[in-house]
Amino acid sequence: MVSSTVYIVPDLGPILFKGIFEAFWLIFTSSWWVWLLIIAIKILPLIVRKLNKKITVSRKLKKGEQIRGNLDLLDWIGKLSHKEFELYVAELFRKLGYKTDVVGGSGDGGIDIVLEKDNKKSYVQCKQYSSKVQVDKVRDFYGAIVSKFADVKCYFITNNYFTLPAEEFARDKPIELIDGQKLVKYVKWAEKESKELKSSVNECPQCGGILVEREGKFGKFYGCSNYPNCHFTKRL
Repeated sequence: MVSSTVYIVPDLGPILFKGIFEAFWLIFTSSWWVWLLIIAIKILPLIVRKLNKKITVSRKLKKGEQIRGNLDLLDWIGKLSHKEFELYVAELFRKLGYKTDVVGGSGDGGIDIVLEKDNKKSYVQCKQYSSKVQVDKVRDFYGAIVSKFADVKCYFITNNYFTLPAEEFARDKPIELIDGQKLVKYVKWAEKESKELKSSVNECPQCGGILVEREGKFGKFYGCSNYPNCHFTKRL
């Protein structure tokens, strides 16, 4: 009888996997700062570009506040990108006392901005057109809103005009059509509201900061919130 020896070969898969994992883990934990630096190098430029874009848009919108002529203002608005137009309209309503949320058409029915005031929400669609807004655009927006929200007000805002059928459609409905001319009136109204709001609080006449009540060795007084950059004071 011939005897044979059976050799049991161990499964090297788990052992090999464990060894590779431990090697990678050792490399990662011993040089974590390198990985952190690599991630920072990748992400930081994206953050900087986003901040620069935000600053550029903010400066561009600020420029619009300096335009006084109605036609010049309309011409400037017409040159805004769609996103800039949304931000401009949102800032307009913010000055009128609304909380604003720019959703950029991602909401139901192509909603661009959600407004809230006195615990009531309103919905805005912004459209920049080189021609008049047709009735089907207004009908689609209104239909989408009322099918999902009850007892709400809508705003359809454009830099151009609305066709007569579009105006007739909206006449007996809770949707306000704001064309270019009416938008300019809203802008002037918002500027007036903003100035009245600033005058209702103690505003520093030198830098525009807020005058805060303080107390010194000679008694109480108003000092600028931008101190030490601004040294304006006012007696109580």
